[in-house]
Amino acid sequence: MNAASDAPVRIGLAGLGTVGSGLVAILQRNAEWIARRLGRRLVLTKVLVRSLGKPRAVSLGQGVVLTDDPGALVGDPDIDIVVELMGGIDAAFDLIHQALCAGKHVVTANKALLAARGPELFALAARKGLGLYYEASCAGAIPIVATLKESLAGNRIKSIIGILNGTANYILSSMSDKGLPFAEALRKAQERGYAEADPTLDIEGLDAAHKLILLIRLAYGQNLPLARLFVEGITRVTPDDIRFADEFGYVIKLIGQVHDADGKLVAGVCPMLVHKDYLLASVRGAFNAVRVEGDASGPIILHGKGAGDLPTGSAVLADIMALSRACMVPNNTGFLTEPLPEATLLDPMDAVCPHYIHFTVKDQPGVMAAISKSMGVHGVSIRQAVQKGEPEDGYVPIVFLTHEAAERAIQGVLDDAADMPFIKPGTVHFRVL
Repeated sequence: MNAASDAPVRIGLAGLGTVGSGLVAILQRNAEWIARRLGRRLVLTKVLVRSLGKPRAVSLGQGVVLTDDPGALVGDPDIDIVVELMGGIDAAFDLIHQALCAGKHVVTANKALLAARGPELFALAARKGLGLYYEASCAGAIPIVATLKESLAGNRIKSIIGILNGTANYILSSMSDKGLPFAEALRKAQERGYAEADPTLDIEGLDAAHKLILLIRLAYGQNLPLARLFVEGITRVTPDDIRFADEFGYVIKLIGQVHDADGKLVAGVCPMLVHKDYLLASVRGAFNAVRVEGDASGPIILHGKGAGDLPTGSAVLADIMALSRACMVPNNTGFLTEPLPEATLLDPMDAVCPHYIHFTVKDQPGVMAAISKSMGVHGVSIRQAVQKGEPEDGYVPIVFLTHEAAERAIQGVLDDAADMPFIKPGTVHFRVL
């Protein structure tokens, strides 16, 4: 990139969907403001699209070239920074790989790609001395990547706890506020544009998992393969469980979290009961929030819009501006070592936290005693228990909230319950934050 302070920074954009259109709109709207802060102009010169004849949500203005040829974008010697907003993995990987090989800095919002193949790309960027920036890949407008790379770089990170998927949070908020069943809350999320026609990545926890992989890399300097991360979605959350959680003083949220346990990481994505006194419990709708605790900083919470054209475009633009500053040494992962070592995980069965267990049992004497006995055998201490409601088809719910217990002990109780003839299959188990 030309390091002259007054030389324009020329941008090649791959993808003109929601986020790409948002980025273009901000570049046009705030051009003078950006130039005042940066000391240089950002100039969009070329845009890669799948279909040249498709109507666009934004006008690109004079001088911007549309192309459907990836080679014409990454091979253009006049482009300084390639911005990848195509989505997907294989084509996006090829584009970013080619751009880095061509000596161009890259900005991307592609968390799925970076979670799956990030180590390869970061290693290449390090060899080339180039920037591969990705603020928009984690939690939309929330500056969590820069916070971990820069503001908290001198801290040992004790834990990260986050609501990392706005779609899941919107669904759970709708179920909590309006008593909607999961399917209806999902349909309303789709109608409002918060959920895709195929919502699998969001409701099964995979989108949040991709983001958590990136945050672990930033916070701990370790690569965690997605296949090793415990991931559970929200499809089993019911209005009954939300109601019981409420009676105990909790709300249910899809939580991505990691913490250091004596040098080993405990990490996962799953629905959790979050006490109403916690700030994360108040995050409503499609918003995201991340709580980071450093050994020096203490706890910090970042809250904001986790998706959308302008919020995500804002995060992309921040990376472009960071890479445009003269004489800057790229800081991609926050660590000098490449490749980063693979994460050392605590055995998930040894992870300890309180638990919520919802049994559906026959309405007969001795049931509570049998379940309590199993918990005693496995060393699980009961904090609260609720048995209420009129029998339905001869069955009633019994809900337990435990004190802290190892996952292994809880699984022992669940295995025992599966063999008890008076317990209906489908016992619900959630962890408590």
